[in-house]
Amino acid sequence: MPKRVISGTVIKKAGDKTATVLVERKVLHPRYHKTVKRFKKYLVHDEKNESNIGDTVSAIECRPLSKNKAFRLLEIVERGEG
Repeated sequence: MPKRVISGTVIKKAGDKTATVLVERKVLHPRYHKTVKRFKKYLVHDEKNESNIGDTVSAIECRPLSKNKAFRLLEIVERGEG
């Protein structure tokens, strides 16, 4: 089974080697047929502590590393304003 790859923005550095990534997706509302934004936050394992707040990153699914952390940092797509 292929592993999921997510991309989003780092909004928080949560402790050592962990980043909180906000993933935004756009879906069509079932009744009003308008595009609405849906958000979800993921905890991503950042082994080298190389990401900063505001960076756009991509992460790949892996085995559970903690209770809430099941993604590893794949690459930093774009550096933020920091």
